[in-house]
Parts: sequence; C-alpha cells; structure tokens
Amino acid sequence: MLVYTFDRTLDGLLTAVFDSFSLHQQPELLVGEGEVLPMFTEEVHRVVTASDKAQRVWTGLEKQLSKEAVQVIAISFLSECAELDTPLFNYICKVFREKRDISTNFADQDVLFVRNMCRRVMHEQLRMKQFVRFQKAKDGTYLGVVSPDHNVLPLIIEHFHDRFGDQPWLIYDAHRHYGYYYDGSQPPFHITFEDESAVPFSLENGKLRDDVLSDDDQLFQDLWRTYFKAICIRERMNPRKQLSDMPRRYWKYMTEKNK
Repeated sequence: MLVYTFDRTLDGLLTAVFDSFSLHQQPELLVGEGEVLPMFTEEVHRVVTASDKAQRVWTGLEKQLSKEAVQVIAISFLSECAELDTPLFNYICKVFREKRDISTNFADQDVLFVRNMCRRVMHEQLRMKQFVRFQKAKDGTYLGVVSPDHNVLPLIIEHFHDRFGDQPWLIYDAHRHYGYYYDGSQPPFHITFEDESAVPFSLENGKLRDDVLSDDDQLFQDLWRTYFKAICIRERMNPRKQLSDMPRRYWKYMTEKNK
C-alpha cells in the first residue's frame, strides 16, 4: 500500500495532487503527518507543501470546475475531518484525469462524500450565525465566544460585518484559538493571543470578567433570560426537538442557557 503523508493543510493536499501526477503514482491513502500509518503500508511518500505547486493545481481546478464546485472543495476542507482527506484527494485527481466537471456525478462516492461534507460545514455556519451571543465590555467592544465542530469562522465573519458594522466586536473560536476582530472602521482581521491565560474572558463558558463587563450588560443578560423563559409554553415543550434545533454542545456559550 502506498501512503502519502502531508501537513493537513489545503496547500499540502493540493501539493499531494501535484506530486501524484509528477511521480505517476496513485496513493491509496492520505495520512496526516505524525499519525499512525495503516497496517500493510509498503511505501510512504512525504509531501512537502509548496505554495507554487498548490497554486498550479488550484488554478487548474478553476479552469475545469464551475465556481460553485470550487467553493464546495474549499468549504468542505474547513470541516477539518481526517476522513475527508483521501476522498477529496481522489476527487481532485479525477477532475484532472477526466478533464471535465464531475462535480454533479453523485454516483461517484468521492464526489458525494465531498459534497455531503460541504453541506455539514454550511449547516454549522448557519447555526453559528444564530447562536453567537455577545457581551459588551466597558470599552464598548462586543465579545462572542464559540467552539464549533468545524472551522466556520471564515464563513460567518462577513455576515457579522454587514450586520454590526457600526460597533467594534471580537468573535473568538476557543477550540482553534483564534478569532476575528473588528474595530468599527477597518475590515475584520485575524487575531490570536500569545497568552490565552491573560485574556479577560473564559474559554470554558465565554464569559467576560466582572471587572471588564459593561455595567449594564449583566442587566441585559438577565432580561434576555427572563424573556426566554416567558415565551416558553410549557404545555408545548419538546426537549427532543429543542436539542435537534439547538444542540447541547452550543449551550455553554449561550446566555439563555447559563447564569
């Protein structure tokens, strides 16, 4: 069995495609660097990520596929699921071998897998738009902490920029340790913290420290919880439906579910 190892970046996967054609090889599996190799591995090729090779492959995809199909590839990769690596690699290779757009050939298991993964990512980005809860700091900045299963922040930032373009805010992914900050004038930009232990909010529940929280924000949080309880019709409560619409993994960052 021929196995390719790569750094699990999109450029790394595209470089793997370039190497496959250059070396006239078809690996049976792509594995992230440092991960356990499967049994019966006979040969291993370590892919060294090269931006120029990746760009050549990406440019080729843009020529062969529709704009929507290229977006599906990019969005599916944001899932960060290791199970996607080999199907996505095979899908891209098939595009170049067949020299046509195969993005709607759902009889192909690799194409179908990539499309379904894209749908999962898009579904979660929609939920993030619904479930982000902001707190106001004393300096006027609004903070929203999230921890999605997939890396959806790049997909939702434009939404919040359009909707809250008149106020500064920070949306932070506690799982991936980065966020986007908007100062009210310049476009939102990527931000990380060298020492997360020094940030004025909790990564566990997203709450701002009391000495940083705006004086009136706690009042608004209490009012929101009161409203949330008031509109609940106990006779029509359906916990199973609620969990389907609002999975429990999101609750720890939601004002109405925490005190």
